[in-house]
Amino acid sequence: MARLRIGVLISGRGSNLQALIEAAANPAYPAEVVLVISNRPEAQGLQRAAQAGIPHQVIAERDRGAFAAAVDAALRQYRVELVALAGFMRLLDTGLVEAWRDRMVNIHPSLLPAFPGLHPQRQALAAGVRFSGCTVHFVRAEVDTGPIIAQAIVPVQDDDDEEGLAARILAAEHRLYPLAVRLYAEGRLRIEGNRVTVAGGTAPDIAALNPVA
Repeated sequence: MARLRIGVLISGRGSNLQALIEAAANPAYPAEVVLVISNRPEAQGLQRAAQAGIPHQVIAERDRGAFAAAVDAALRQYRVELVALAGFMRLLDTGLVEAWRDRMVNIHPSLLPAFPGLHPQRQALAAGVRFSGCTVHFVRAEVDTGPIIAQAIVPVQDDDDEEGLAARILAAEHRLYPLAVRLYAEGRLRIEGNRVTVAGGTAPDIAALNPVA
């Protein structure tokens, strides 16, 4: 059976891209990365794509409309079926988001809808929450919105700083993103309004307590 063709958009180190590449190295995984696009030529993730033998491009067009047109053309050239934003730090043109509606996903390092936008770990610490985490969601025109596919919880420790919390959340991201992509590739996701249901999925029957005293 043909595997789902993924195009990944990056701006930086590409650690979530690497997680997807490693997941796809298993022939049983139902998706493969066929194209990597970066808006920054210095992005480390481009080296990861090259090392994996994955076609990669730099599209650094400043005009948002022209950038969107170039990205869309590249995705279609490589017959991409799902677009995965992985540390992609540029606002996308509304037309591009709509053209790929329900076929574009993003991962964000917070439990959305809490702490959208920049520096979510800093926001979480400032708010004094006991849990943070990460979210994979379908992309909509508004930043860090859209139906939520999956989330992972990370406890906030009393001595956490922004860097330490970010590192633990990132480790959870590397597990969560390949899972969410697999669920999409297997056709198990159904969008109903702003909610996603997962066929055959079950929520863990646990109580999350922090602290445990």
